[in-house]
Amino acid sequence: MVINFPSSGVQAQKLIKRKTTVSIAGEQFYINGQPTFKGRTWNGHTIEGLLPNSRMVQGIFEDYNPATRAKWAYPDTKKWSADRNTDEFIAAMPVWKQHGLLAFTINLQGGSPEGYSKDQPWENSAFNPNGSWRPDYMNRLKRILDKADELGMVAIVGYFYFGQDERLTDEASVIRAVDNATDWLLDGGYRNVLVEINNECNVRYDHDILKPERVHELIRRVKAKTKNGRRLLVSTSYGGGTIPKENVVRESDFLLLHGNGVKEPEKIVGMVKQTRQVAGYRPMPIVFNEDDHFDFDKPANNFLAATSAYASWGYFDYRMKDEGFDEGYQSVPVNWQISSARKKGFFDKLKEITGGLPQLSEKR
Repeated sequence: MVINFPSSGVQAQKLIKRKTTVSIAGEQFYINGQPTFKGRTWNGHTIEGLLPNSRMVQGIFEDYNPATRAKWAYPDTKKWSADRNTDEFIAAMPVWKQHGLLAFTINLQGGSPEGYSKDQPWENSAFNPNGSWRPDYMNRLKRILDKADELGMVAIVGYFYFGQDERLTDEASVIRAVDNATDWLLDGGYRNVLVEINNECNVRYDHDILKPERVHELIRRVKAKTKNGRRLLVSTSYGGGTIPKENVVRESDFLLLHGNGVKEPEKIVGMVKQTRQVAGYRPMPIVFNEDDHFDFDKPANNFLAATSAYASWGYFDYRMKDEGFDEGYQSVPVNWQISSARKKGFFDKLKEITGGLPQLSEKR
């Protein structure tokens, strides 16, 4: 059941008992009071406390632009369906978890449905121009977060994406959107959520408050909101190969890196080392939540390099030109199952490293 609070414009759910709580102690992630993969090592590397993840940002995708909506039609029905997309996302989640995937990134403004795009004429945003949220988006997000809570998984919820942030009218609308999304998550009682203010804050944002020099203001704003003595853990990310700036390091609860464009695995290790040397750094988790380099069958790759440096790694899989429907987790329409050799390569290596995971037990 859903209750509306007209005075704030925020929708809140009746208090329900949540199963999954993510927390941080030093450089480690904890779930329900225990470090992830407790006691686990792999090839001499400590896995305990890491948060392996995948970029699954299109789980609530929609396109309000009638001129581009037909681009995302499913090959079997020749139509696009946002509800089908979310249904199939949820159906695949238990399989991801069984392979050891503990977290996924989902974004309220998605990501490029083409993988990489110069222009983004489609309209995929959970926010109206004034910063209020669209119920259809948030209802799809609720379904995904509820399933993640049931499975013992963590959602990295991104608020903004370049190419879509300009759909908000002005800076006041951006701030309102941050407040509304944060309130919605807190009122929903979600404890399995990490917030990413925006994907790659140093790439093509229209609003100054979403750019590197000021994005820490929004991190601080999320941290300041509490409900029943609880707040959300929050950070933001930068483009591939970029080291976080001091203002973000000082304010963040964890740090997000991207490995796109970093072709040599040893440079991934270097990024982690440099991040730990930024002024204001204290022991905190370092997470790659986007990297489009694979080579999972080779003895050296970015996944293994990040793991060796005690940083969590995130798989970014998009459909390259002329590839089929089964390829890519970011390119719409998405086949959310482990349906391609590339996906299988990641999930097999993930299961090898983590040992895989059962669904969350009802006993706590």
